[in-house]
Amino acid sequence: MDKFTTLTGVAAPLEIVNVDTDMIIPKQYLKTIKRTGLGAGLFAEMRFNEDGSENPDFILNKPAYRNAKILVAGDNFGCGSSREHAPWALLDYGIRCVISTSFADIFYNNCFQNGVLPIKVSPEDLEKLMDDARRGANATLTIDLESQTITGPDGGTITFDLDAFRKHCMLNGLDGVGLTMEKGAAIAAYEAKAGAAHPWL
Repeated sequence: MDKFTTLTGVAAPLEIVNVDTDMIIPKQYLKTIKRTGLGAGLFAEMRFNEDGSENPDFILNKPAYRNAKILVAGDNFGCGSSREHAPWALLDYGIRCVISTSFADIFYNNCFQNGVLPIKVSPEDLEKLMDDARRGANATLTIDLESQTITGPDGGTITFDLDAFRKHCMLNGLDGVGLTMEKGAAIAAYEAKAGAAHPWL
């Protein structure tokens, strides 16, 4: 998993509440277990018309937001069914951070396992960030994970809370496997000792 330290990029305003995982990545894209290529299906039912053409009204299809790295979204983002493909699709598209007032628990946890930073802010701070995100090409935010700050295009700063363990994992690029591998020497020593004590196993 890539480390997350600081991120500066265009923020897209997704002014929709209760964005569920089927909206993020529709069910027809769940046939693969590969983490790559899913960006093409991100928000597919909103990004594309039935004939496959782009929906010009969807926020990520607007020229200013095509390369957005941050989403500023409505309440309860990532609700619905559990699917790890949702953060995979966001990451594959290029989005490394989602800001909202609240997230569904499973989606929230899946983000940390896949290098996407979900940030919870107050409704008042979300509205400020949404105003910044509405600026189109000037909608640039900077996320500093170490200081737990979000800096807007005018220099205003918002702070956010984050569990210390999750912060450590994101800063160091550690998912569940990475955390286990950090204990590699201790695991190997235990296995060697156990093998010597119980050679018949």
